[in-house]
Amino acid sequence: MLKWALIFFVISIIAGLFGFTGIAAGSAAIAKFLFFIAVILFVVFLLLGLTVYRKISK
Repeated sequence: MLKWALIFFVISIIAGLFGFTGIAAGSAAIAKFLFFIAVILFVVFLLLGLTVYRKISK
């Protein structure tokens, strides 16, 4: 998911350089959304991994 966020970020940078402001804004919004979803999933799985690991190891 972070790979797709990086791809959309690069697309927004290139589109902004060439003056396609609508495409740049759209792809930047998609990149931001994907990044925050990836961070949220990371935190959720980190918390699940810490709590489940403690239950299994006992």
